[in-house]
Amino acid sequence: MGVQITGIGIVSAIGKTVAENLGALKSGRSGIAPVQYLKERPELLVGEVKIGNAELIDKLAINNPNISRTSLLGLTAAREAWGNSPHHSGIRTGIISSTSVGGMDRSEWFYRDFLKQGNPDYEVLLCHDSGNTTERIARELGISGYINTLSTACSSGVNAIMLGARLIQQDKLDRVLVGGTDALTSFTVNGFKSLMIYDDAWCRPFDESRTGLNLGEGAAFLLLENDKSAAISGNKTLCYVKGWANAADAYHQTASSPDGKGATMAIQKAIKLSGVGIDKIDYVNAHGTGTKNNDLSESVALKNVFGDAIPPFSSTKPFTGHTLAAAGAIESVFSVLAIQHNLIYPSLNFTTPIAEAGLIPVTDLITDREVNTVLSNSFGFGGNNSSVVFSSTL
Repeated sequence: MGVQITGIGIVSAIGKTVAENLGALKSGRSGIAPVQYLKERPELLVGEVKIGNAELIDKLAINNPNISRTSLLGLTAAREAWGNSPHHSGIRTGIISSTSVGGMDRSEWFYRDFLKQGNPDYEVLLCHDSGNTTERIARELGISGYINTLSTACSSGVNAIMLGARLIQQDKLDRVLVGGTDALTSFTVNGFKSLMIYDDAWCRPFDESRTGLNLGEGAAFLLLENDKSAAISGNKTLCYVKGWANAADAYHQTASSPDGKGATMAIQKAIKLSGVGIDKIDYVNAHGTGTKNNDLSESVALKNVFGDAIPPFSSTKPFTGHTLAAAGAIESVFSVLAIQHNLIYPSLNFTTPIAEAGLIPVTDLITDREVNTVLSNSFGFGGNNSSVVFSSTL
């Protein structure tokens, strides 16, 4: 049973639609810039979505102002991915969304009001729950068959795709909207700063000089369908989810294992399940955060799996920033676009290979070769490592 991708939607620092994101990727335009909306020091570099909450509320025609930015971004991407998909009694439909800190952005505003001894609106706290966004999107789109929220740090978005694909493969559901959303918050920024892995300059994945990540925000969703659902909906197949795997190495609370054990297992198992030969992977969208630990660990994993024949690889996080639970979903949409348009994206800001690994990512946009199969990696805190394989054919 094939798992088809029939819809994609995205909002990120480089665009508010799929078309805008694609244009930025092709032109090499990054969305990382000094902070504009989040109340932090003005020189902080972040990947903000270039639209305020008030404008998002108006654009989405939201009646209740007690809504988190996490939900606003999620709704924007989910609507685009869903498109005009019809509801039908013969289609069992679900939604799986992921997030890391849920509606923390609204909780921060609440506590500021609370500490000022004002009269805060306690209804705002309902936004904090991680499942709040999933439930809002489900209500908005009329999805009631299966509703689930995942939170496994930076691997969350891929894990949502993985679970959705399994539910279709096991004939539990016919159609699943899967993805993730996260908004920037002061809590998150300062949390990463406390770990001393936030770069005050533009992040440089896989570069010897890398010193940390830049955080970003955004959301992305993919509509997965089986043959029956696609036949009823009439949606066009963009590509297929061919393989997936999750491996937890449990090496450290926040660090990846230096031997790349968990990442290696996830990549190997995803490729094996896909049935695609290792030599048929045309492009690897790497996790590539720009931190000392992650990039070396992922480099080791790539060498473990591919040896001296590592496919062209790059990290797109210098475009968007690290969007946490949304990262795997955003980069999965980029992977689908790579297949649709035969693109291999550049890893911006790279100059010098990591001494211990010697790997060189793609540094210029490649448009002159077919891209039929893409491996996308997402590796999270606690060693929760996930990989997914997308292909143009069943």
